[in-house]
Formats: sequence, C-alpha cells, structure tokens
Amino acid sequence: MHAGHLMVFILACLAIIPLAGLMGRSTESIAAHAGSRVGGLLSATFGNAVELIIGIIALSNGLTTLVKASITGSILGNLLFVLGVSFFVGGIRHPIQRFNIRAARSNASMLLLSVGVAFIVPAIFSSERAEVSLALSSVVATVSLLLYILGLYFSLFTHRDVFKSIDSVSTEGEDEHHWRLFPSVVVLLVTTVLVGLESEWLVDSMKSLATTFGWSEVFMGVVVVAVIGNVAEHASAVWMAWKNRMDLSLEIAVGSSLQVAMFVAPILFFASLFIGNPMPLLFSWPELASMGAAAILVVVLMMDGESNWLEGAMAFGAYLVMAVGFYTL
Repeated sequence: MHAGHLMVFILACLAIIPLAGLMGRSTESIAAHAGSRVGGLLSATFGNAVELIIGIIALSNGLTTLVKASITGSILGNLLFVLGVSFFVGGIRHPIQRFNIRAARSNASMLLLSVGVAFIVPAIFSSERAEVSLALSSVVATVSLLLYILGLYFSLFTHRDVFKSIDSVSTEGEDEHHWRLFPSVVVLLVTTVLVGLESEWLVDSMKSLATTFGWSEVFMGVVVVAVIGNVAEHASAVWMAWKNRMDLSLEIAVGSSLQVAMFVAPILFFASLFIGNPMPLLFSWPELASMGAAAILVVVLMMDGESNWLEGAMAFGAYLVMAVGFYTL
C-alpha cells in the first residue's frame, strides 16, 4: 500500500506482539513434554534459522560487514539485553530465582570457548594475506561446528540427567494445560516464519529510518538488526523468566548466543565461500572486546545458579554502554 517507513515499523512491531505470545506458549508446551533443554534449543534454532537466511541473502549482496556486525549484535543482544531484562523482570516478581547450576557451568564453558577461542584467537593470529585468514577461519569454523554438535550430544544424550530443569513453576492462577507436542512444534514453526517476514519488513523500515538519522552500518548490525530482528524470541525468554521458568529462559537466551557463535557464524562463513564473497571470521577489536566482556560478565552472573533483578540491571546497563559505544563508531 506504499505506506511510510514509520507506519511499516509501527505495524510490524504490533504484529510481532501476538506472534511472540504464541512462540512463548508453544515453547513452554514443548519444554513440558521434552524438557527445558529441548524447548529452548528448538526456540533458538527456529529463531536463528530466520537470521541465517537473512545473512545468506546479505552475503549474496556483498554485505559482509553488516553480516558480521549482526553476529556480534545477536551475541551481545542475547547475553546482555535479553538475559538482563529476563533477570530484571523475573526478579521483580521472584526475589531470588534459581536454575540448574551444572547446566549453567556447561553453557559458561562453551560460551568462553566460542568467544575467547573461536573469535579472539583468529584476530590475534590474523595475517594481511587473505589466503591465510581464510585458512584460519576454515579451521575455526570446522572446530566450532564439531564442538557444538558434541555439546548437543553431551547435553541431550550422554549426560541428559545433568541438565534436568529445576524450574519451580507457580501454578497460582494459571492453567497448566499444555498443547500436545506435535501441534506445539507446528505452531512454533509457523510463527517463526511469520516473525521472519515481519522482522524483514521491520529491519527494512529501520534501515530507511537509520539513513535519515545517520546511523552507521556497524551500529545498524550490532544494535538495530540484532535486537529488533529477534524481538519475538527475546519476548519468549522474558516471559519464561516472569513465570519463574529460568532454565527455559536461559536456554533461549544463552543457548541462542552459543548457537550463533558456534553454528550460525561457521555456516555463514562456508556459505560466503560458496557464494563467492568470502567472509573471514575476523571481527573488529571493539566487537571482540564487547563480546569478551559480555561473556565474562554473564559467566560470573550464572556461576552461583541464582539470579535477581540487580544482576539483570547490571547486564542491561553493560549493554547500553556498548550500544552507545557502537553508535559513536
């Protein structure tokens, strides 16, 4: 209908709200049948699938800087923005919220590995020769994919009991009837596709608005595209925290970050080679410093197996500082 960019932005935001509610309900139903680990994994996978498709399209147009910035933004957004808001919102209703400390420690180790080794080490050993950088990125991408698959096998099969949820869900005033497993997966899949369409319109409208405001491509990728493009998935994590489903909330937020770093980024790298627009996994030092600081902060916050609103405020505050920093670039 040739509506203005501001009107498209507002309508897309309004359309995502009920879709986020359906995603949260379906994720919770899947978790009730298959466990928080599987529920959070499916939610993160469907959410990142849309981002993966958009990333491949962007690579085909030669937008490698924007794609790498969106990877950074997804990691920072999930670790600090989503987890921070989840801790804060859940902490308002429940003074102390607890989650599986063993699962948290396992995720913390994978998080430090994905950021500290997979991203920072290639930058240290990078070379001006393109073939050396591509070779190093190929090794990093292959190892990251392999370790991510092994991590899934570890948590879903060989050590499944270690990752059992300790959620204590309050049933006060709530209907605990859950959808059946297959309809829940179908609803999650359909809503993910619809959210992907809405997110694309949302991001496109924001790109036009960003041109008006003079925002840089890095700021667009790190903050705008990453946060707004995954708003439905973010809302699901916050809603689970509000209902004291912290294991599920953590699996959506932290699990999505791990999947972006160890699965989506390597797939995008190999896709860039296939397309013909190589994208070495070499990030700028502001991006690396921000991801490293975010990983360390989140690891410290998760290590005791408890959360409260103040910890959420600290994580969200750190995200605001980094967002302003990227705005100034």
